[in-house]
Amino acid sequence: MKKSEKHGEKFMLLAIREARKGIRKKEGGPFGACIIRGGKVVAYAHNEVLLDHCVVSHAEIKAITKASRKLKKWDLSGCEIYSTTEPCTMCFSAIHWARIEKVYFGTTIKDAKKIGFNEMMIPDEKMKKIGKSSVKIIEGVLREECLALFSEWKKARGKKY
Repeated sequence: MKKSEKHGEKFMLLAIREARKGIRKKEGGPFGACIIRGGKVVAYAHNEVLLDHCVVSHAEIKAITKASRKLKKWDLSGCEIYSTTEPCTMCFSAIHWARIEKVYFGTTIKDAKKIGFNEMMIPDEKMKKIGKSSVKIIEGVLREECLALFSEWKKARGKKY
């Protein structure tokens, strides 16, 4: 395994930790995200749809908001995002508009749909092609660990979809 791959796993583990926090607190689904710039963590978040009573409170949106506020700019060029699950169409659009250069994810939209989430079945690669986006997409990062989040979610008491 290349050094850069190990480096990336570290950031995905932060996203996984955030997702677990969301599962534990029952604030949203089993999703987490981490934004980095220059090898340093800028922001991380988990899904807070239930906490905020807001359908747009996805992990990626929350992380982008935190990163933008921290860096005091909307343009997140030079940043990368790690997401436990392939970003939905809304989140991928936000990643594109924020000019985040790369998105890494573990599980797919199809995986999330299988366990009952209301996903639109439009993969990021298709969004990228149709929208002529320059975002680089790397899938399958710590896939098994991210799939484990779905198992934890299924076992969680009091969860809501």
